[in-house]
Amino acid sequence: MSMSGGATPHVATPHGTGESAARPAPVRLAILDDHEVLLDSLGSWITNHAPDFEVVLMAPTWLQLVHSPAFPTDLVFIDFQLKEPVSIEARVRTCRAAGARVMVLSSIDTREARERALAAGAADFISKAVPMASVMDAARRIMGMEADSGAHRAWRPLPTGALPQVKPRLSPGEEDALRLYAAGFSTAEVAERMNVQYETAKTYLRRVREKYAKVDRPASKKAELIRRAAEDGYLE
Repeated sequence: MSMSGGATPHVATPHGTGESAARPAPVRLAILDDHEVLLDSLGSWITNHAPDFEVVLMAPTWLQLVHSPAFPTDLVFIDFQLKEPVSIEARVRTCRAAGARVMVLSSIDTREARERALAAGAADFISKAVPMASVMDAARRIMGMEADSGAHRAWRPLPTGALPQVKPRLSPGEEDALRLYAAGFSTAEVAERMNVQYETAKTYLRRVREKYAKVDRPASKKAELIRRAAEDGYLE
């Protein structure tokens, strides 16, 4: 599971279809951590000791995680502190909006860090000092060993080499609506938080989609719009 150079996230080969139908499908797991030695260690331990989980993605950067064809997974382990300027709130909310559950792993086990992660929607916050067996027990509690993976299929990765070239110019209202919507709020909740009418919020989001379409960056689906927000820094 080596990720030499840190340039590309590792996508594991899916299980074959000939396995016993009676065996529950393993929970699809992604790990985001910019310490590559720890990343490899986590992936190896889980593969060798937790067969009810399948590590399908290991990424050292946030963008490599969300651009991977394996994303979203059923569950994502996220390091609290990354070198990238993307807040823990943005990372957790984006994963949650895409349909993945989130567990935050951290060497910074403070009340503030824990409260921030949980308030953003993380299912649990675990210190990296905790034994891996206990980490996986917590993951099992989160999942209930049930994977709602069918709800995640709407999210699609960008084609290889198709990184965004043009960032559309959005009005302040459109930016605010995009940030809130990408964070997981419904259109009605966006309107309430912006203190505007529902139709106004709906119009903001429609204009955002139209502006992205004009620069050949589709955003008609919610998952696509969340991706654009992540790519263009609206979730920082």
